[in-house]
Amino acid sequence: MSSTTKNPTSGIEARSIDWVPLNERRGKASTLFPLWFMSNANVTTLATGMLGAAMGASLLTSLTAIVLGVAVGTIFTAFHSAQGPQLGLPQMIQSRAQFGYRGVILICAIVVFSLVGFNMFNQMLGAQILNMTTGVEANTLWYVLISAVSLVLAIFGYHWIHATQKWLTLLFLATFGIFTVGALIVVPLDPAQLTFNDFNIAAFLIQFGAAAAYALGWAPYVSDYSRYLPPQTSPAKALWFTYGGVFIGAAWLMALGALVAAAFSGTAPLDGVSAAADMILPGSGYWLLLSALPGLITVITVNVYAACIEVITIGDSIRPVKPTIRVRVIACVLITVAALIGSLFSTGEFLGNFGSFLVILLYILVPWTAVNLVDYYFVRRGNYAVREIFKANGIYGNWGWRGLASYVIGIVAMIPFVVTVWFTGPIAAALGGADLALFVGVIASAVAYLILARNLDLDNERRVAAADKSQFGQTAVAFD
Repeated sequence: MSSTTKNPTSGIEARSIDWVPLNERRGKASTLFPLWFMSNANVTTLATGMLGAAMGASLLTSLTAIVLGVAVGTIFTAFHSAQGPQLGLPQMIQSRAQFGYRGVILICAIVVFSLVGFNMFNQMLGAQILNMTTGVEANTLWYVLISAVSLVLAIFGYHWIHATQKWLTLLFLATFGIFTVGALIVVPLDPAQLTFNDFNIAAFLIQFGAAAAYALGWAPYVSDYSRYLPPQTSPAKALWFTYGGVFIGAAWLMALGALVAAAFSGTAPLDGVSAAADMILPGSGYWLLLSALPGLITVITVNVYAACIEVITIGDSIRPVKPTIRVRVIACVLITVAALIGSLFSTGEFLGNFGSFLVILLYILVPWTAVNLVDYYFVRRGNYAVREIFKANGIYGNWGWRGLASYVIGIVAMIPFVVTVWFTGPIAAALGGADLALFVGVIASAVAYLILARNLDLDNERRVAAADKSQFGQTAVAFD
């Protein structure tokens, strides 16, 4: 674990998986709001809000599912975000305390897979925007261009990403803010769309699950974007600014997507947005789509940056890696190339594939988030020995069997309740397609971990953590 002073605000970021020293911590919790607002205020989020309508849900049914789903999913993301300032560590490095120095490889691999998947969908939408606005059908060219721009910003890193998202928030408010008001006034709706008549429980639960998964999807790396904040940062402020940014950005764009889907049944996301904008002011659809492109590129950047940290964590868990700039750049390039190749070879209908992807993502992330949050807030209560996290044979061990077992228990417990295009669990089928797997997985993994963690030697861990703090300064806040 390096503690060498590095310039945190200019040039290319040098840090990746290493602990951020106190003399490099700066900023306010309020900076988390525009970062997470803009990360969610994009057309991929809007497309997520169209899933309920695609299954036959009315606008009112979709809106209810969206608000509830985002509200639930964001809870987990926000509580993870509050960990960053206290520990100064990336989220998956901290997860070694629950899953072990090498055991965390499994979770990291899952997160990398999900981030590459998200970026594939983001690139597809970005290419569609450029096809529609330039009149040039050149997906390969657009994929490469979008990938290159997002890669450069990801390489510059943390502070540049924060600054870019802050300015793009203003652009978004000036474009999609006006569009939203105009759409509410101009876009025609069938009155039946504003009722719960013919309530479709399956469509409701699909939209709820997609919204929850989308908001929860940030959880495995949300603290990567708060770890440079001072340890004196109020956990409550970090939590609420993150919650506000994710919830408002996601709920707004998903609701807008549901509105577009209700007004233009069966339309593709970008076609619907363009048509709605042209109803407000002829020709404005072109400019609205162009204004959406920078936000789409930066969310790809957010994912590349986080995934590169996961890749380095995997490598370091196999064989110690010195977290240099060169290593981080190589990891960013690998992630970008993986998503680019995936986009080039992908086929199929966008919304159908994206909806299935989000459902699977929800299933595999829920047990991890339950274990991590229970450990942080109820078992170890924020007391971690940072140096030990970087030791293969430290107090947290190579394989955290408690965390891994609890994760598996959560996955197994969800199987009878899952609803996918490939398999529906027997209990879900008996309930008419109701997908309750999220709640079952959270409870099963949380309870399992609480039980299995009862024989942890927490007194010894606290002594080691206290010695760690005395050497490196305050790196964690206890919740005793």
